[in-house]
Amino acid sequence: MGTRFAERHNFAKPNDKRALHLMTRCAQTVMEELEDIVLAYGQSDEYSFVFRRKSNWFKRRASKFMTLVASQFASSYVFYWREYFEDQPLLYPPGFDGRVVVYPNNQTLKDYLSWRQVDCHINNLYNTVFWALVQQAGLTPVQAQERLKGTVAADKQEILFSEFNINYNNEPLMYKKGTVLMWQKVEEVTTKEVKLPAEIEGQKMKVSQVRARPLALHCDIIGDAFWKEHPEILEEDS
Repeated sequence: MGTRFAERHNFAKPNDKRALHLMTRCAQTVMEELEDIVLAYGQSDEYSFVFRRKSNWFKRRASKFMTLVASQFASSYVFYWREYFEDQPLLYPPGFDGRVVVYPNNQTLKDYLSWRQVDCHINNLYNTVFWALVQQAGLTPVQAQERLKGTVAADKQEILFSEFNINYNNEPLMYKKGTVLMWQKVEEVTTKEVKLPAEIEGQKMKVSQVRARPLALHCDIIGDAFWKEHPEILEEDS
């Protein structure tokens, strides 16, 4: 995946919510296939998957983890493409790379995830003001880049507010903070045929069951609040 793919498939700038939702759908599919994944974090065209500390899948062979996650993700991207890009045909197969990293402790893992979320915020703020300058102010990409050279976050937010009446604080959380996927219990209601007396046969009944599914959150994972609310993610047996 990359800039060329986004351009060829007419992704909206600075963010294309169709593409982001498709990425999340693929990550959910990976988690449902590999239940040893306890958490995933995604932004832009990347996703990070956290496996259980004591997972013994594939005898902990890194190559197996990487190839299965990447192939499952890529095939899901193609499979679900039409659900999110109804009017845009897939022009060529996407490709995703990956790597496996073993972190020594929970704090290092939290630092990594915090770094990804900080990166999400920095990139989104830059892209939001950059594309406002190009699309609304008529600057060329080179001119917009020059205009932003040397600016800090406060400068960028001031440009958005004073020149384009955009309050960055009101931008969607999915764009600013990325997407966290974690297992949560949800109630699912299904309908099925049941055997009934002849006079009322053919009727259906609703069946309710609770199951765990990877659901999307757009929240802060840099501070301690998230981890205190969900201690099970980093528990010793997790």
